[in-house]
Amino acid sequence: MAIPPKSVGAVIPTEDGLASRFWIKFRRESVLSLYSPFVICLASGSLEIDTFRHCIAQDVHFLKAFAQAYELAEDCADDDDAKLAISKLRKGVLEALKLHNSFVQEWGLDFVKECPINSATLKYTEFVLATASGKVEGLKAPGKLDTPFEKTKIAAYTLGAMTPCMRLYAFLGKELEALLDPSEHDHPYKKWIGNYSSEGFQATTLQTEDLLDKLSVSLTGEELNIIEKLYHQAMKLEIEFFYAQTLTQPTVIPLTKKHDPARDRLMIFSDFDLTCTVVDSSAILAEIAIVTAPKSDQNQTEGQITRMSSSELRNTWGELSQQYTEEYEQCIESMLPSKKEEFNYETLHTALEKLSDFEKRANSRVIESGVLKGLNFEDIKRAGERLILQDGCTNFLQKIVKDENLNAHVHLLSYCWCGDLIRAAFSSGGLDVVNIHANELSFQESVSTGEIIMEVQSPIDKIEAFDQIIQGCSDDKRNLTVYIGDSVGDLLCLLKADIGIVIGSSSSLRTVGDHYGVSFVPLFPGLVKKQKEYGADGSCCIWKGQSGVLYTASGWDDIHALFLGH
Repeated sequence: MAIPPKSVGAVIPTEDGLASRFWIKFRRESVLSLYSPFVICLASGSLEIDTFRHCIAQDVHFLKAFAQAYELAEDCADDDDAKLAISKLRKGVLEALKLHNSFVQEWGLDFVKECPINSATLKYTEFVLATASGKVEGLKAPGKLDTPFEKTKIAAYTLGAMTPCMRLYAFLGKELEALLDPSEHDHPYKKWIGNYSSEGFQATTLQTEDLLDKLSVSLTGEELNIIEKLYHQAMKLEIEFFYAQTLTQPTVIPLTKKHDPARDRLMIFSDFDLTCTVVDSSAILAEIAIVTAPKSDQNQTEGQITRMSSSELRNTWGELSQQYTEEYEQCIESMLPSKKEEFNYETLHTALEKLSDFEKRANSRVIESGVLKGLNFEDIKRAGERLILQDGCTNFLQKIVKDENLNAHVHLLSYCWCGDLIRAAFSSGGLDVVNIHANELSFQESVSTGEIIMEVQSPIDKIEAFDQIIQGCSDDKRNLTVYIGDSVGDLLCLLKADIGIVIGSSSSLRTVGDHYGVSFVPLFPGLVKKQKEYGADGSCCIWKGQSGVLYTASGWDDIHALFLGH
């Protein structure tokens, strides 16, 4: 839809409205669309004009389908206000159709003959029209709808199939508008971006969402589930549309696009706690210890490893945690230079040695306290299997390791005290091939002794493990190294990798990075900038480690799109 319909009045939906909930729930699909090569190239201004022409040539098919679907929905609505709202939306689409030819002629397209519809457009338009005609799973055949109320469902279902398209384009418009340089007047697609970021289009999108909310008020839970499925299907069809656009120019993403397993090696490194997980593993081990500990008045069997009572454990864990937090903050503060410095990897490496000493002292206190004594291996394994990972993490790693066309190696570098916990977490997702580099609990007949076999307990240990893994690779292939992390402990690895990606919002990571000249660049704008620099042969876009630039991602879906596309 190249021309936004006129505004019908800005309506801001409630935060818990149906449309808002679905948009949040299906964030992944919006991210995959945003990171499509077509959108990246368009945002950069480097999109080849023929590719753009072919894309906007499809708008007429979308507009005609939307106008027809609104007409059918209006016939089904039994409320005068709803009919009026749908009618206004339809009139806006018809106005857009009138303006469409003049708009596309600016791009050198001849519309004496209508451009043929492509397969991705056809899928979406057929889906919308089928829904508006009542051909929805779980609904009676259109001719057998007995009451006006039953017909009203079709109006709600139709809006459920159309609203995602509106919201997605409104979202893309705003995201791309934010990247436009006010001083840059020659961006070829500035008008297209302006159409979708305009107040008129944003207001119409809100009106459409508000109408969906109102039409859905009286529906049952089962009927709302149908709308959710329609909304999700529409989002997936939009992804197909963006990825169906034919690009002949080189693009920065997906990273695996030109990967040749005979020539290339993809090395993915990641932290575990709070990068892959929602909860820190130390908290999980603490909970296992407390829950399985004997009560204070409970006698322990002779020959067993002597354990603290659950109340003693809880108090001790609390004291250890508080001391760690206080001393960690002091350590970070003591590392910072008096004034911000230019980026220098070696200077930062030296500064982080102080943090490494602190982490080792903290681990020694944990061992000496005895809080990790008496944990049963099976309890740890079960906890690992039930561990909640960040949305998209497991799916991404599964896609990477199971893709036979990728020569990919995945390594987890973690401070976690128990590598078995990590192995259990990943084995439940079929990720046994992931290489785990972590500390290990010492066991005696499946019961922990309280000792920790230290392997990776500091930033220096992590970077040494990282370097050893790289050095251990044969030199017959080109390595692309990527590190994904969330904390100061990951900083050296993040900077040493060709691409360092930060997940989360660790204030200490930002503070240390800022003081030592590290730049934190949001991933999407960073990719758009890279695309601008991309030469015809790709030679101008080489990812280099130790550049001092790290990319920030809002979640694993961003990373999935970066590597694999959709």
